[in-house]
Amino acid sequence: MKSLAGTGGLIRLVLRRDRVVLPLWILLLVAISVSYVKEYGDLFPTPDSRIKYASNAGFITLYGELSGPSLGEFVTWRLGFVPVMVGLISLLTVIRHTRVEEETGRRELLGATVVGRHAQLAAALVTVLGANVVLGVLLALGMHIQDLPLAGSIAIGAMYACTGWVFAAVGAVAAQLTASAGTARGIAIGVLGGAYVLRAAGDTSAHTNGPLAWLSYLSPIAWAQQIHPYAQNRWWLAAVIAAVTVLLVVAAVSLAVRRDVGAGILPDRLGPADGELGSPVALAWRLHRGLLVAWTAGFALLGLLFGGVAEGVGDMIRDEPAVQEMFQRLGGATGLIDSFLAGVTALVGMIASAYAVQATLKMRVEESSGRVEPVLATATSRWQWAASHLVFSLLGPAVALLAAGVAEGLAYGVAIGDVGGQVPRLIGAALAQLPAVWVLAAIALAIFGFFPQASMVSWAGPAICILIGLVSAGVATAGWIRDISPFTHLPSLPGGSVSAGPLVTLLAIAAVVALAGLIGLRRRDLPA
Repeated sequence: MKSLAGTGGLIRLVLRRDRVVLPLWILLLVAISVSYVKEYGDLFPTPDSRIKYASNAGFITLYGELSGPSLGEFVTWRLGFVPVMVGLISLLTVIRHTRVEEETGRRELLGATVVGRHAQLAAALVTVLGANVVLGVLLALGMHIQDLPLAGSIAIGAMYACTGWVFAAVGAVAAQLTASAGTARGIAIGVLGGAYVLRAAGDTSAHTNGPLAWLSYLSPIAWAQQIHPYAQNRWWLAAVIAAVTVLLVVAAVSLAVRRDVGAGILPDRLGPADGELGSPVALAWRLHRGLLVAWTAGFALLGLLFGGVAEGVGDMIRDEPAVQEMFQRLGGATGLIDSFLAGVTALVGMIASAYAVQATLKMRVEESSGRVEPVLATATSRWQWAASHLVFSLLGPAVALLAAGVAEGLAYGVAIGDVGGQVPRLIGAALAQLPAVWVLAAIALAIFGFFPQASMVSWAGPAICILIGLVSAGVATAGWIRDISPFTHLPSLPGGSVSAGPLVTLLAIAAVVALAGLIGLRRRDLPA
C-alpha cells in the first residue's frame, strides 16, 4: 500500500533514536516486577497473611482486588501500579514519534521523500506494540524462573503487554486531535488517569457492596487486571483488549485522513482580534494556564484518594512487623498511618517533578517551533523570557502540591474527625517535597540550556526517582541507590523530624544548576 511506503525505514529510525531508552525501561520494569517475588514471598509466607494484608479498602483502591492467596496472585496484585506506568510510557512514546515529529517540522521533510501518509503512525505503533510484546515475554520468563506457574507467568506478561497496547493506541488517537504535542500528551494522560480512577472507584465500591462497582467495567486497566494471572488466566480478556486496540488504531488512521499535516482535528482556539500581552509573564501565563489547571485538578483528586484510604491502613498492618518495616522504608516515619501518608506524599512529589519538567520544557517547544524569536526581537532578554517560564516551573508544582495537601488533609481529617489538625500538617508535608522537585526542574533547565536537542533526557529524572521510590518501598535497596533520588533526602512528613540542612542543600543545588542552565541558554545560539 502506498500509504505505508517507507514504514520499515521509519521503524529502523525509531529504534535507532530510542536505542537506549527503549531497552532501559523494558529491563527496569521487568527487574522491578521479578524482584517482588522473593521479597513479598519472604514478607508474607502464608496465604492468611496475604489475604489479611490485601483485604484493606485502601490497598484495594490503590491496587485492585486480590484474586487469590497464592504467591503469584499476590505479587501480581501488589504490582498493580506498574501496568499504569507501562501505559504511560507507551502513549508518550507514540506521541513523541508522531505529533512531536509534525510539530517540529520533521514529518513534513520526511513526507517529501518516498514515505506514505500513514507510515509515521504505523512505524510508531509497530515499535511500541513490539516493545510491549518483548516486555511481556521477558516478564513471563522472569516470573517462571522464580518457580511460578508457566501459564500464570504468560498471563501476567499478557496483562502488561495489553495495557501498553491499548494506551499506545490512545496516544495515537490523541496525536490526531490537536496540533500541539503538549495538548496531545495532556489528553492521553487524562484518559489514563481517568481509567485508573474508574478502576479505583469501581473496585472500592465492589469491596464495600456499593452501587458503583460497574465503573470498573469502563476502565482498560481493570480489564487487564481481570485477566487474573495465576488464577483463572482469562485469555479472552486479552483478546478483548487487543480488539479495542485495533478499533482505536482504526480510529486514529481515520482521523489522520481528515486533517492536514501539522494540523489537528480539534480547531485551534483563536485569540481576540485586537489585544496585547504587556509582559513575558503574561505570555507565559497564556501558554501555561491550561497545564496548571489540569495538573492542579489531578493532584486534588490524588489527595482525596490517598487521604480517603489512609484511616484503614493502620488497622491492617498494626500486627505485621514485616509490613511495618516496609512502610517505614517507604515513608520513614514512626507512626503506621503517618508512614503511609509520608510514602504517598513522596509519590505525589515525584509526580509533581514530572509537571515541573514539562513546564520547563515548554521553553524548548517555543524555541523549536520558532515562536521565541519574535519575542526576543522585542526588548525582552533571554533571561526575562526564561524567567517567565520558570515562574510556572517553580510555582506551578507548588500550587499543585498545595491542592494535594489540602484535599488529602480534608479527606483524612473528615474520616477521623480532625480536619483542623490534619489539613495544616499534610499541606506542610506536601510542600516539603518542593526542594527535590525544583532540583529536577533545574536539571531540565540545564539540559535545555546547554544541550537543547537532548531536552527529552530531562524526563529521565522523574522516571528514575519514581522507580527508586517504588523499588525501595518493597525491596531492601542499597543506600547509594536511594541517595540518587533527591526525594530520599527530604524529611519524612507527616510524622518525621524536620532538619533544615538537607532542605537548604537541595535548594542550593537547584539554584546553582538553574543558574548554570540560564548561562548556557544565554551563551548559545538559537536554532535557525
